[in-house]
Amino acid sequence: MTKVLTDARSIRIKGRSFLAVVLSPDLPFDDWLVRLDDLAARSAGFFLGRPVVLDVADLPIDRTQLKELLGEFAQRNVSIMGIEGARPSILAQGMPPALKGGKPVSDEAVAKEPIIELRNSQSKPVAAEVRPASQSIIIREPVRSGQSVIFPEGDVTVIGSVASGAEIIAGGSVHIYGTLRGRAMAGSVGNASARIFCRKLEAELLAIDGVYKMAEDMPPGLRGQPVQLWLEGDTIMAETLI
Repeated sequence: MTKVLTDARSIRIKGRSFLAVVLSPDLPFDDWLVRLDDLAARSAGFFLGRPVVLDVADLPIDRTQLKELLGEFAQRNVSIMGIEGARPSILAQGMPPALKGGKPVSDEAVAKEPIIELRNSQSKPVAAEVRPASQSIIIREPVRSGQSVIFPEGDVTVIGSVASGAEIIAGGSVHIYGTLRGRAMAGSVGNASARIFCRKLEAELLAIDGVYKMAEDMPPGLRGQPVQLWLEGDTIMAETLI
């Protein structure tokens, strides 16, 4: 006899992966929050609607300090979805849940058919060509303001420009065959060897393996030029392309 195991009272539970921003503050918090405010002021909407994890591993703080830090995030409308690396003694009821087991995506963990998340605040799809063998995608049209291309499995190539207010987030390198006016983040899952290439640099924000740089902080001679950027230690290096 066949038995039906579902009915109207059942609920559906699904697994889903999201690319979260991990914030790892330094002591003293006041100085670190000044740098966070600078990032938020010069890259409007960077934290808007984005899952954020707070990493407090190895920080010698107590429950009161953690609570005050969470309050600072709340004042800035930064929603913390979870806390990583916290000792159980400093957690309290009402705080975001403790997280563990988070790790960058390794080559072994990448599926044969990579998962691509292409987000667009205006609900207009972004056409992408997937190349599973090399773990890369090619966007054959401009990326417009409000659009996000998120591909943690590998490289992202845009045959066109990236508008102000748009963003490219890649686990590998970012290649822009046009003007980069928005945000480009390479090595998003812990790849310090990732690079950013663009034909014309006018970016709002550049980041490699979590180290970020605002375009106005870079030498003026690079603006409007074909540029490649890479990471040396904790410093983003840049040079023009001939």
